[in-house]
Amino acid sequence: MAVAVAHPNVALVKYWGKQPQRRSENVPATPSLSIALGALSTRTQVQVAEQDQLNLNGEIVRNAKVERFVAAMREAWNLPPLAVTTCNSFPTSAGLASSASGFAALVTAVNAEFGMGLSATERSIWARRGSASAARSIPGGFATLEEGDGDWSAKTVLAKDAWPLEVVVAVTSRETKSTPSTTGMERSRTTSPLYAAWQESTFDDFREALGAIAARDFEALAETAEHSCLKMHALMFSTKPALLYWNAATLSAMHTVKELREGGTPVFFTIDAGPQLKAVCLPGFGDEVAAALERTPGVLSTLQSGIGDGAQVLDAEDHA
Repeated sequence: MAVAVAHPNVALVKYWGKQPQRRSENVPATPSLSIALGALSTRTQVQVAEQDQLNLNGEIVRNAKVERFVAAMREAWNLPPLAVTTCNSFPTSAGLASSASGFAALVTAVNAEFGMGLSATERSIWARRGSASAARSIPGGFATLEEGDGDWSAKTVLAKDAWPLEVVVAVTSRETKSTPSTTGMERSRTTSPLYAAWQESTFDDFREALGAIAARDFEALAETAEHSCLKMHALMFSTKPALLYWNAATLSAMHTVKELREGGTPVFFTIDAGPQLKAVCLPGFGDEVAAALERTPGVLSTLQSGIGDGAQVLDAEDHA
């Protein structure tokens, strides 16, 4: 058997929407940029079995996305039936990118178990087919997902230690989100009057964020990241019917971050398709930000993290 671990990622420049002609491959309509969350992880074990089976967080479950993904890999490599055992160290399907780390860990473990010899770029392309954001959990660090060499894959643009930002996750709900991201994206593409403007402006955000990261300009990155986040949720709000992923605590946490920044703390927020807020700050400010968010009404707990590595196979002694 093979065991792999991968980390979820939080996008600083968001994507929301897929290319209609390549929806089955999860090809985004726009580029995106993310950071991996090193303190959160998915651990996935793969081994040959008599029949396909998925054990998620200790329970045998059926998952259509995972089944389609395994079927696609089986068609490409003639794989035998697989027993997949996967466990998340954080709430699943609640806006914390469990599908990103999940598919990144799965393709990495399958690649190791059957000696496929896939490169990081090839694993990223395969992970993207399971979940577009999973492509960014393959390389880790500061990662982009954009078109290159004929297909969309992710790559590290800055190593985690080159700018060790800290992230505080404010958990405001442990419930499964009401509308899956893939469903919501297509609904936004087909119903929101803001969709075309969202696409066009995201390319500008992507270039600005890359420049801010290259210059280690935290204020510039904060401005671009928050703008990208709020534009994405404006797009969601303008979808028919509206996609409302926030709850009251999400909004309160946004105000907490705003007040911290106005008081001189270098921090900004970002929120994906879910109610959890991620506060990104300069090194050394994580404890202060976490304490403020823990005092925020409705915040259930906080998780602190540095920037994480890419998906990797565990040695035998690490999973004995």
